[in-house]
Amino acid sequence: MEIVAIIGYVMTSLIVGILIGRYLLRSLLKKQEIAAQSKVKKILKEAESHAEILKKDRLLEAKEKFLQLKTEHEQEVNAKNNQVNQRENAIKQKEQSVNQRLENMNRKEQELDNHKKNLEKQTDIAVKKQEEVELLKNQHVKQLETIAGLSAEEAKNQLVENMKQEARTQAMIQVKDIVDEAKLTATKEAKKVVIQTIQRTAVEAAIENTVSIFHIESDEIKGRVIGREGRNIRALEAATGIEIIVDDTPEAIILSGFDPVRREIARLALHRLVTDGRIHPARIEEVVAKTKKQIEDEIVEIGERTVIDLGIHGLHPELIRMVGRMRYRSSYGQNLLHHSREVANFCATMAAELGLNAKMAKRAGLLHDIGKVPDDNPELPHAILGMQLAEKYKEHPEICNAIGAHHDEIEMTSMISPIIQACDAISGARPGARREVVESYIKRLKELEELALSYPGVEKTFAIQAGRELRVVVESERVTDQQAELLAADISNRIQTEMTYPGQIKVTVIRETRSVAFAK
Repeated sequence: MEIVAIIGYVMTSLIVGILIGRYLLRSLLKKQEIAAQSKVKKILKEAESHAEILKKDRLLEAKEKFLQLKTEHEQEVNAKNNQVNQRENAIKQKEQSVNQRLENMNRKEQELDNHKKNLEKQTDIAVKKQEEVELLKNQHVKQLETIAGLSAEEAKNQLVENMKQEARTQAMIQVKDIVDEAKLTATKEAKKVVIQTIQRTAVEAAIENTVSIFHIESDEIKGRVIGREGRNIRALEAATGIEIIVDDTPEAIILSGFDPVRREIARLALHRLVTDGRIHPARIEEVVAKTKKQIEDEIVEIGERTVIDLGIHGLHPELIRMVGRMRYRSSYGQNLLHHSREVANFCATMAAELGLNAKMAKRAGLLHDIGKVPDDNPELPHAILGMQLAEKYKEHPEICNAIGAHHDEIEMTSMISPIIQACDAISGARPGARREVVESYIKRLKELEELALSYPGVEKTFAIQAGRELRVVVESERVTDQQAELLAADISNRIQTEMTYPGQIKVTVIRETRSVAFAK
């Protein structure tokens, strides 16, 4: 009996435990369900909030786009309204003139009516005397014909001819006066438009330098930049093509080179190396490669920022990149991007003054020197090359003609073409804007580098020391040591026979052999 009681007690306890466990399990599941529902509600609330934010952003973008389109539409409407108002004013002036003429005609008609009445009264008297007059007239004519030896018809013809000749002379005098006055007025108006354009677009004029100064904190860093036996500075010059001058100038290193892109790459790479502290040839090549990629990205950013600042839309991405590269090009010492922006603003102002399409003129002004940017420089004038690039990237035919005709290489066929030519001359004629010597100097250095690049096996060429030294880097797999010596002599002979230069030019052919192995 006791065993049965114990078993019953155990069974009862188990049943009670199971019931309690199920109760606790249900409570736990219910809490989890409540927590899950709360979490779901929270997620839904956050999603709704995020969706509302996105909705507001899209609405703001749509509103901005609408306002932009509205502004452009209002500008076009205002321009058309101005044209309509001008035409209406001209029509009103013509109406006033016509009304005045009608009043004069009415007044003359009244006077004629009065004269007519008077004549009618006198007609009767005149008719009576007409026969007597005709008789006397005939007698008088016969006497004159007898005296002059001419008939009445011949005398009449001579009189008419004399009057015609006198009328022609007076007409020619009046025409000459009118033409002189028109020329004088046109000259004054042209000068007025040009002066207003220059005054409304005032920019700084500064000649591009060929030297950059890199500041350092101490001479110890200067020694690390030079490296053991100058290997670091040689590696940096070989990688960038820039002459690096380390002299007694305190806390400064001079970077010399005619190419602004190379000079900027050298400056940024040197800054990274000094900041990082690891300066050795392998690290120098790595940093220079990364810096070149950074400069390419900055070029695109500069182009995009330029077209946004000028309000030019729909430009092809490749043209935008070329506009950015203008920042690192110069024309007779004048920065090409600053020159093109200035010409664009000039063109827009002058076109607006003349009632032409200001946006198209600004676009053509920005792109007029785009032919100076490409690295592959064919034997074409930059205006023709720029026109071909504009045609390639689907620019308007009037813009293409303005680019190609701004140095008179082709015939002008649009109204904005002479505007581009005039504004290009205005920008280049600013005091201090250009320097002819720099352009010829840069051209000579480029010809020097291109001459060496024409040889097979040549990888890179750098004209340094103001063109007094030409460094030629060759591929070790294609050029042997003996061939390198012959190459140096051959290049120096060609320079001597084909180019004009002051002093002497040192030709250095560099052939570097590297052996690389990996420890695994």
